[in-house]
Amino acid sequence: MKAIIIEDEKPASDKLKKILAEIAPEIELIGEATTVVAMLELLEAKEDEIELILTDIKLKDGLSLEAFKKHPVNVPVIFITAYDNYALEAFRSNGVDYLLKPIDRGAVEQSIEKLRLLKKGAAVQPANAIENVLKSYLQKDFKNRFMVKVGEHIRSVKTEDVAFFYAEGRNGFIVTNTKARYVIDYKMETLEEILNPKSFFRANRTYIINIDAIKDVLIYSVTRLRIVPTVDWPEEIVVSREKVSAFKDWFNDAS
Repeated sequence: MKAIIIEDEKPASDKLKKILAEIAPEIELIGEATTVVAMLELLEAKEDEIELILTDIKLKDGLSLEAFKKHPVNVPVIFITAYDNYALEAFRSNGVDYLLKPIDRGAVEQSIEKLRLLKKGAAVQPANAIENVLKSYLQKDFKNRFMVKVGEHIRSVKTEDVAFFYAEGRNGFIVTNTKARYVIDYKMETLEEILNPKSFFRANRTYIINIDAIKDVLIYSVTRLRIVPTVDWPEEIVVSREKVSAFKDWFNDAS
């Protein structure tokens, strides 16, 4: 079975390829892409060869769903999601299953086994049942408090009171709506997984912003945007070029 992988995070891509090689040697990887543009080119170039697509939903320059709208496919698609609010739509784009980030061997094995059953013509879980399962994941409890240390004291900060998170060197910080700043022991990648994606967006490698803490959004350059937070902050918070499209979608849909 010939497959392509669409993933913009190299560690996730490498891990997926390693797992596939171990559990499904019949799958031959014939192409990879990290952007919607490259994905479209790959779909067109390998259209007659592709038998399986494994794809992330959010890519550097937008959503993989955009590529499927421009270039519909008739092969099984296994979507990869980190509780993304676009996931339900993904199942309407020939999706047969999904992998929750961070991906693990067990999840991949289940997806591949479901694919094998489909190829044999066996009955598998219907799409509406899959959507119900996914809804339960999307309704997961995201982190609503952070414990912080202030001198010899320990305090609890509500997530809704956080204007943004940022990284400086190896340290992570919370900046609240009252401009209080606290050190936290979380990496930005971890924060992305435990924060509600409807409320928080990772603008670049350094900042994760709360939608309720956005005072204004300015056109920074032809390809970038600058966020003006509600709290007075000396540094510029710029939405990186590859995240502008996703930011616009989030800013338009978040509530």
